[in-house]
Amino acid sequence: MPASICIFGDSLCRGVILDAAKKKYQLLKDNFVSLFSRISGVSVCNYAIFGCTIPKGGKTMERHLGELPGYDSILLEFGGNDCDFNWKEISERPDEEHLPNTPIEAFTEQYREMVRTVRQKGGNPILLTLPPLDAERYFNWLSAGLNPANILKWLGDVNRIYRWHEYYNMAVCRVAAQLHAPLLDIRSAFLERKDFRSLLCEDGIHPNEKGHALICAVLAENLPALLSEG
Repeated sequence: MPASICIFGDSLCRGVILDAAKKKYQLLKDNFVSLFSRISGVSVCNYAIFGCTIPKGGKTMERHLGELPGYDSILLEFGGNDCDFNWKEISERPDEEHLPNTPIEAFTEQYREMVRTVRQKGGNPILLTLPPLDAERYFNWLSAGLNPANILKWLGDVNRIYRWHEYYNMAVCRVAAQLHAPLLDIRSAFLERKDFRSLLCEDGIHPNEKGHALICAVLAENLPALLSEG
């Protein structure tokens, strides 16, 4: 029987990209999930949701718990939205404290719980690292229509966006290490490129078509062995 997997995650796994001309998000037909399924023959059920955080992902998984044992592996990809902030509130009140969508302690514990839940239901969890973002491009995107000076005042420097995103990526790596769960490192594949920014959309955070092709290559190279182990 051909291998089958399901995915819980956010817009990365959903295949969302930014149409630079229209300044609107849309679904990429040849996203890394569909590309991988086509070239590998692996059946994929995609439960990823645009804007999804790990609390929302956990609720989505609850609705599909009975299905998990039927898949060879369960791919999990969270963190990009969890580490994000309400930039409008920061723009209006830069001198106040602002928390991310999911504080790091809650993010880490809920990710652990998600991995445990998959295993308890007989599934084989595989975690994905986060592709890197372009801090300058993302800052320009998130501050459009707001007060960039106030947001920068709160940040301290633009590159804090990258460091904060990396902080959550390292949390994903720690969860995988602590629970001895397989980890697919798509981030390194981007970072080893001379200019990984060419693999990102204008918003600086969503991989573009070339970025999705790279992620597909990482999956094609590494996922078959993990599926056979599972």
